[in-house]
Amino acid sequence: MCGICGRLNFDSQAIVEPEILRQMLNTIRHRGPDGEGTYLSGQIGLGHRRLSIIDLSTGQQPLANEDGTVWIVFNGEIYNYQDLRPELMAHGHRFRTRSDTEVIVHLYEEYGEACVERLRGMFAFAIWDDRRKVLFLARDRVGIKPLYYLRSDRFLIFASEIKSILADPEVRAEVVPQMIDRFLTYYYTPGEDTIFRNIHKLAPASYMTVRDGQISLRQYWDLHFVPSNLSLRDAQERLMEVLEESVRLHMIADVPVGFLLSGGVDSTAMLGLAVGKTDRPLSSYTIGFSELGPNDERPYAKLAALAYGSVHHEMTISAKDFVDFFPKYVWHMEEPVCEPPAVALYYVSRLAKDFVKVLISGEGGDEAFAGYPNYRNNLWFERLKEAFKPFPGFLSMLTAMACVLLRSKRIAKYRQLVDVPLESYYYSRTSGPHSFFNQHVGELYSKDFAHQVGKADSLNVVRKYFRNGAPDDMVNRMLYVDTKTWLPDDLLVKADKMTMANSIELRVPLLDHVLLQFAASLPGSYKVRGFTTKYIAKRALSRRVSPEIIARKKTGFPVPYESWLKKDLSEWIKGILLDRQTISRGYFQQACIDWMIRENQRTGAYSKEIFSLATLELWHRVFLGDASAPSTLLPAPKAD
Repeated sequence: MCGICGRLNFDSQAIVEPEILRQMLNTIRHRGPDGEGTYLSGQIGLGHRRLSIIDLSTGQQPLANEDGTVWIVFNGEIYNYQDLRPELMAHGHRFRTRSDTEVIVHLYEEYGEACVERLRGMFAFAIWDDRRKVLFLARDRVGIKPLYYLRSDRFLIFASEIKSILADPEVRAEVVPQMIDRFLTYYYTPGEDTIFRNIHKLAPASYMTVRDGQISLRQYWDLHFVPSNLSLRDAQERLMEVLEESVRLHMIADVPVGFLLSGGVDSTAMLGLAVGKTDRPLSSYTIGFSELGPNDERPYAKLAALAYGSVHHEMTISAKDFVDFFPKYVWHMEEPVCEPPAVALYYVSRLAKDFVKVLISGEGGDEAFAGYPNYRNNLWFERLKEAFKPFPGFLSMLTAMACVLLRSKRIAKYRQLVDVPLESYYYSRTSGPHSFFNQHVGELYSKDFAHQVGKADSLNVVRKYFRNGAPDDMVNRMLYVDTKTWLPDDLLVKADKMTMANSIELRVPLLDHVLLQFAASLPGSYKVRGFTTKYIAKRALSRRVSPEIIARKKTGFPVPYESWLKKDLSEWIKGILLDRQTISRGYFQQACIDWMIRENQRTGAYSKEIFSLATLELWHRVFLGDASAPSTLLPAPKAD
């Protein structure tokens, strides 16, 4: 696990200056505090920061083949490298290290760009082929590891983090107005564009080749929902086999491995499946909040730790801890993302840093096996719409009556969607037409800013995936959309940036592509059955996970930021959003922001919107202002 960067000048006579690479590497030192390396040869420069996980003594990068004609910088882990190594040796390749990095080099020599199809793991890497004068960039299938790039008329720059690209003196940070609307539509920025002008993400399951200034992009894998026709019982048995294999592969390391425990099914299962797969003691880590009350995850995490004999560690954070980290949260995340749980992930990985270099989490289980309530709710809602189709207006009348009688905000949310097709309201699992930002664009945006953006442009980024998913299976269709958008551009960004901020490698066995492809072969009825979400996973894991955890109502990772923004931090947040500097940007109407803040103080109904606006403002101050001192960019919160 590391940080990588590089620059390719299209003019073969234009030399990459060592100082540029040095500055780029300095900004991502947190990704690899164990070492630094560079390769400079005329028009190409490759940089690497190392976090030593495998082959501690000889795994330094950049790394070359036998004759020095192929060079690589690599971030990630290849879990099948021990299987690939003998095959490559049989083809005559000679190894100087025990690292997975060298396997990629020889695999590229043997198969060229198709080498990525043989890799099982998480990765982002760059290979310079000096014989062909070709730069080859690749990213793993799901997007676990990030890779950004900027192309100008004269050069291409790439890096694990955007701030490394911005360290090049020829790059200027500029905002793309349309991406502000995209962020406020979804609460993150799906797609290959970023909020920074001219800086893009290499899409998951894609690679890029650069030759003579010409760029070629290709997608090498996709998640295909092809039914396997396995019975439920056979599918459960096969699922356990794939889970066992994935966890075993993810335990490979030359350093201690720990586990993040949330008190839920997925993280508990990861710990349980790891028992017996390592000679080292297991350790686990969780976090809590004194304000949480009945939703506190710590008792369930302790229950799992006790069941599997892990050495357990936990901590508590407060509203002050939340505020103190907020500017650094924006600096590390780099793009606006409404992810309050990311702050908790930062603190718990900081706790784990004193004990381990690698953490394993249950991230991805909900996207593979339909664990979120919205999958069940949308499925039932669509079934109701179909059932009442012969009776126009009747379902609308029923939902209206239910809203009055039950006073349910959830029913009210669905009422307005009665006559809207699924793909028109399932923008993402985080947002939709019922969100304030999508309902009140006219009141929120200033007239000048409204002319610069278009809601249709933001929506089309996600809508296109409805055409490529599983058309005959509604649950799998939603899972495909989330796997292509919400997962790589929100959850995995948070997972990578917050753990790497503490020089911790995070591994996610539930996002192994073999496991994902198996999950995609199962019908939606195996995942959502009746009112039960993640049905097959819970059945398969029932012998490994305690009934108390299996039967728990899903709570996510409930950071109590809503109560903090409503009470403890209300004046502090007001000082940010109504500040003259914020208003002068010209995006929003001050009256709307003021109303939203007052309503949130009264009801707590707009916490997500307020957190998003505060994150957006902090992004401007950090990246378009004084990025060298993020901690000075906020007013101090009032003392309790």
